[in-house]
Amino acid sequence: MRKEFSLSGGKVMINFSAKYCDNIDKVLEAESFRRVVVSYLEMIKRRNTKHYKYLNESFIHDDIDDISDQIVNLFKLLMVFKAHEVIRIQNDCRIALENKDEFIGFIEDFYSYWRRLERYTIVHGKRNTEGLASTSFIEANNKFTGLVLEIYRKIERNVLLIEPNVYRQVPAGANAGLILTDSMWPIPYEYELLHDIPFVSSIVMDSPFITYPKSNTRDGLFAETMKNPLNTAYINRDHFFCYPAKVGKLLAYVYFHRDLMAHGVSLSNLFELAREDEYTGKKPDIVYVFGAKDWDNSSRQVFYDDVKNGIMLGYVSYSEDVDYFGYMKKMILTLHNLIMIKRGMLPIHGAMVNIIMKNGKSANVVIVGDSGAGKSESLEAFRGLSEDHISDMTIVFDDMGSIDIENGKAIGYGTEIGAFVRLDDLDQGYAFKEIDRSIFMNPDKTNARLVMPVSTYKDIVRGYPVDILLYANNYTVMEEGGKSISYFSTPEDAVKVFRSGARMAKGTTSESGLVESYFANPFGPAQKIEETDVLLKRYFDAFFASGVKVGEINTQLGVKGMEKSGPRNAAIELFNIISSL
Repeated sequence: MRKEFSLSGGKVMINFSAKYCDNIDKVLEAESFRRVVVSYLEMIKRRNTKHYKYLNESFIHDDIDDISDQIVNLFKLLMVFKAHEVIRIQNDCRIALENKDEFIGFIEDFYSYWRRLERYTIVHGKRNTEGLASTSFIEANNKFTGLVLEIYRKIERNVLLIEPNVYRQVPAGANAGLILTDSMWPIPYEYELLHDIPFVSSIVMDSPFITYPKSNTRDGLFAETMKNPLNTAYINRDHFFCYPAKVGKLLAYVYFHRDLMAHGVSLSNLFELAREDEYTGKKPDIVYVFGAKDWDNSSRQVFYDDVKNGIMLGYVSYSEDVDYFGYMKKMILTLHNLIMIKRGMLPIHGAMVNIIMKNGKSANVVIVGDSGAGKSESLEAFRGLSEDHISDMTIVFDDMGSIDIENGKAIGYGTEIGAFVRLDDLDQGYAFKEIDRSIFMNPDKTNARLVMPVSTYKDIVRGYPVDILLYANNYTVMEEGGKSISYFSTPEDAVKVFRSGARMAKGTTSESGLVESYFANPFGPAQKIEETDVLLKRYFDAFFASGVKVGEINTQLGVKGMEKSGPRNAAIELFNIISSL
């Protein structure tokens, strides 16, 4: 049984299955509440803030534990009595309460500290004596939020002796809640350390969910190792969770450390969460362990092709440097792409959309490009122009997909139900239209990101014939009146451009300036160049033979001043092309 409560790395984990506080008295009596108070006091003591000086002078104490005990006791009294009554009952509270402004300032600061923490609740599918069953989990989360708000408001009301005239129903309880089930798959030899790590079966989220990971870019390529990295790793099972994801048509078990919980929860906006009957007793295609530690304290970002067990394994060591969603998403997609290459399918780093124009014409368009090339931004430009041009638009994939040749035709498949996009590159205001469903990451920093659902699982695995295949050129400055879209005349000319993967780096990774990446895809093809070269010749020959229009689209996303108008101009030209098909 996991602990009732944990506080680590600015993240709070409350286990409702171990203990659920369903009234104010239980909350204030809980050891977990006192631990939050202690954590707050330690923080303000380190900073030597005015609130710490006020508390230090207001209570007779030997250490922080003494102050925390007196604060908790004072809170209990203020839930029943008004401030002047508390002073009569317990005179040692006089100094703290007589200065109302200082006390209210402390309450507001403590409340803000609590709300700045990432707060998660969990419940296991099985009921125990003091805990909560999963059937009432949503109601329990709502009630917990209500209890926190009531404690905060009642304390201030009994000190100020006035009712507030504005009530803000902020998410003061949990940011997200997880329902867990027991691990139920035939774990093979060398994977034993994954035993007894629970699976996430449901997630309830209080949107918008805003997180502040410690890193804001991803660096380097994932390297292949010839030995199972789990053999030299160790895991505290009480600190790990597993998200069973449907990555395209593949099944992935994504294990992540609790300090990286925000990224685990964010997966729910990106990859379809598999249902229990879809993974119970089943071996996955992919296993990813994110945040384990190595016995020799080394730092690794590797994958291992476990041919014997038919598993593509990813492994990234625990580090603050990998506290970025790109390490979660891109490793999963790398493992997916490696499997696609083995199966003879062509992994695509890009975007695919099914567009139906108002005049009845339609096309399935694939735009290929590495991070920051303008794939997602072009899709957003399409969306922004939809009222004037489009009847329906279905996103097949927003970042990674694959193409298969079926009966001589190129068919595109997606991997993700969501998008992980730069906030700066979205149409102004669009992010706020989607705020109720989005997960925001470091919105105050460069390369601020959001994860939002954009499609359904049914749509991404349906399979769409490819009509137009374009390489996203984000760096060439277009002359006024020039065409944003041009076509290649031979497969060889096309492969040369697509294979070079040139782009102007946009700060989404540690790269800068004009750079190249093999086939614009560092996530699988770059690790298997020889095998992918064979696929490129076969597939581009098939594209030209089957009548797919293969060309280049100038998004100008890397050109200063053209970040919005470049993709928009390219989108308008593409609409005109589709209308004339």
